[in-house]
Amino acid sequence: MGYVPVKGGTQAIDASIQRIKYERLKGQEIIEIKTIMSTMRGMVDQVMSESSLYSPYLAALAIKQAEGSMEEAVFLMRAHRSTLPRPYYSQTVESEKMLVERRISASFKDIPGGQLLGATYDYTHRLLDFELIKENLENNLDWLQNYHDQLKQIEAFDEVKYFPKVVDYLREEGIFETYEADNTSPIDVTKKSLQFPTTRSERLQVLTRGQTGAVTSLGYASLRGYGQVHPTVGEVRVGSVPIYVQHPNEMDQSDEDEFYIGEIKVTEVESFVPTTVKNENNEYELELEIGYGICYGQNETKAIAMSILDQCLEHPESDFPTHDEEFVLLHIDSVESTGFISHLKLPHYVTFQSKLDSIRQVKKGVPTVES
Repeated sequence: MGYVPVKGGTQAIDASIQRIKYERLKGQEIIEIKTIMSTMRGMVDQVMSESSLYSPYLAALAIKQAEGSMEEAVFLMRAHRSTLPRPYYSQTVESEKMLVERRISASFKDIPGGQLLGATYDYTHRLLDFELIKENLENNLDWLQNYHDQLKQIEAFDEVKYFPKVVDYLREEGIFETYEADNTSPIDVTKKSLQFPTTRSERLQVLTRGQTGAVTSLGYASLRGYGQVHPTVGEVRVGSVPIYVQHPNEMDQSDEDEFYIGEIKVTEVESFVPTTVKNENNEYELELEIGYGICYGQNETKAIAMSILDQCLEHPESDFPTHDEEFVLLHIDSVESTGFISHLKLPHYVTFQSKLDSIRQVKKGVPTVES
């Protein structure tokens, strides 16, 4: 459906597109793609996560083209993603091998390996920094040089060390069950439409692709009483994980034969959710379950909210809306939701005129077919 009846037709549409470019250029300033990549980490990470395409450069390009509109940038990235070939799938990523930049736990004060605060706004004052108005490159380079000098004075590890998972120590105590690895290939939601009921792999894919605001909103709704899940964050991890692929033409391969093709930065969350279950004596007792969340880049709020919704959808027997997989999964997708809302701007002349004619007939006292 398009604006075919608009007076001027193609010329009017061309003029509208020219106006978009004018609005972007009229300030006579240019923002470089590398500038967006360097200074807008949160926006770049969010666009990559919601578009399911890990490319900081392309995300920055989409942000520039969309003039900072997140929904338009995600739409551009999804459209581009659909044109790309997919010659292979990567091997399962082992998050235990993450090169951690930030790692905290809200469940324990002392965790094996220690808390690593990393880069976050959590501990900053939410006050406008007016010094940024007079920021200049020379002062920034001096600050960076001083920071690098400080880092050189810190004693570094001789070898790469991985941080243990907090949940592993609780498993050793028998608090969490240990399950056998499920090697079933996940269903790719970008290749096959959702069919209800869904599998957990499908739910996790949709949640990590979901619009950050929508996922956060529904996670918050669960905490406020529109769900039965109120977790404690066991561990938040931010860091880089390696990506490996197998040789496409070799059948029998070992781990040593895999090809390393790069790394991606992710945020991973494991939340501990208290639940009440019946034991062998038909008595109620308290147990803990795990809610899981992961997304591209550093987006901790979304990953935590995702872990809440993951656990909500594991209990579909609840009557709360956040436990209904159709309600959650069909309404958090950025392109689906914004696209359907935006389509209301397109011509609906015939349907509206029909309703308007009925209302006019009623106002005149003329019987209608409906009456």
